[in-house]
Amino acid sequence: MGKVTGFMEYRRLPQPYRPVEVRVKDFRQVMDEWPEELLNHQAARCMDCGIPFCHQGCPLGNLIPDWNDLVYNDLWKDAIDRLHATNNFPEFTGTLCPAPCEGSCVLGINDDPVTIKAVELNIIDKAWEKGWIAPEVAQVKTGKRIAIIGSGPAGLAAAQQLARAGHNVTVFEKADRIGGLMRYGIPEFKMEKWVLDRRLAQMKAEGVIFKTNAHVGKNVSVEELQKEFDALLLTGGAEVPRDLPVPGRELKGIHQAMEYLPMQNRMCQGDPEPENFISAEGKDVVIIGGGDTGADCLGTANRQGARSVHQLEIMPRPPQTRPEDNPWPEWPRIFRTASAHEEGVERLYSVSTKRFIDDGNGHVSGLEVVTVEMINDNGRLSFEEIPGSEQILPAQLVLLAMGFLGPQKNGMLDQLGVELDGRGNVMTDKNWMTSVEGVFSAGDMHRGQSLIVWAIAEGRSAARGIDEFLMGSSDLPAPV
Repeated sequence: MGKVTGFMEYRRLPQPYRPVEVRVKDFRQVMDEWPEELLNHQAARCMDCGIPFCHQGCPLGNLIPDWNDLVYNDLWKDAIDRLHATNNFPEFTGTLCPAPCEGSCVLGINDDPVTIKAVELNIIDKAWEKGWIAPEVAQVKTGKRIAIIGSGPAGLAAAQQLARAGHNVTVFEKADRIGGLMRYGIPEFKMEKWVLDRRLAQMKAEGVIFKTNAHVGKNVSVEELQKEFDALLLTGGAEVPRDLPVPGRELKGIHQAMEYLPMQNRMCQGDPEPENFISAEGKDVVIIGGGDTGADCLGTANRQGARSVHQLEIMPRPPQTRPEDNPWPEWPRIFRTASAHEEGVERLYSVSTKRFIDDGNGHVSGLEVVTVEMINDNGRLSFEEIPGSEQILPAQLVLLAMGFLGPQKNGMLDQLGVELDGRGNVMTDKNWMTSVEGVFSAGDMHRGQSLIVWAIAEGRSAARGIDEFLMGSSDLPAPV
């Protein structure tokens, strides 16, 4: 806990952001720094709740009351030690995680929850600033070799854990840079990539080997990996995007979000503008999908100079406060405004796209949408069109951000012959091993599209499973 009476003395303060008129002119981090005194007050709000449900809300089992108390008492070095005990990458979660811990904070029953995410991020930022983060090189090597396929948060977390346990770890990444979606899916204004590179340098010093442009199942042989390594961990993510098969889908100017976002990320990292660069400059943009990926597209489009942006969501607009069927400590399904929404957008709810409109030259010029009513029949959702509610939205660029359906099956998964569950994800046992001996899986490839905090948690747990498989026992923690 923090201060005994802190939750009564201090109000929750919002995360500081750079002014909208300033931040939309660049791709730098939108969040501003917290004054240390104000952050101390936020940590002081952590109350003596008896049972800290924030632990239940956090897949990593972060020791949140502990490091809130340490920050309040100005014991930052102890705070980072406590934070790193459960989380390899607090700078990633403190920046990108939606903070399910805050949704289950006991103070949130009748007040605003503790500002957990901000405290977490400031702990790790101060640790880097003070030079407290150093490589942790294993003193004893096991001689065991492990291949990790995929360099997103699950793969990186597992790699660091296994390297620190003394194993020889090689991470294979099909792209030209390490990081997975953190590298090419998350815009710079949400997390600048030097934050990722800083942590990768630590991991290299700990002995992790990174191989890029290594597409397992294509230019890297699955059979050779199984011969060369003692265990394989599949952390390739859920990469198959949900499509929208309506009339006009074939028109030019309609793109998946993950066709659009990586191009700008590459340019932010110094790559030249590609010939097929997708730009929103001077265009009416429509984003289909109301989630985080849609917000990432929105922030990018505004920075590129879009003329107008609409973001469409087929679901109804969420309520401002928890509905009766969404009690604490569940994640609150309420209306949320991301920083990108503050920068300019018209959000439309309960709308469905009927068709895309051709400009006469094979390029999209707009789309016809209709208002729909959601019907909930004992948990089965359906949508009925409201007659006469059709409207045309102008659009020279349409971005599809409707989520992902699971991992790519062609290639590595088919060649390995691992069993899949009913949703098409890689099935594992309780020790994270697939149906193939010595092959493990974690993260979105195993779980389906999810949060970064779940990916890190599964990567850590899979690392323990692999360590136990290779050595007969393991001292590594397993959060899930």
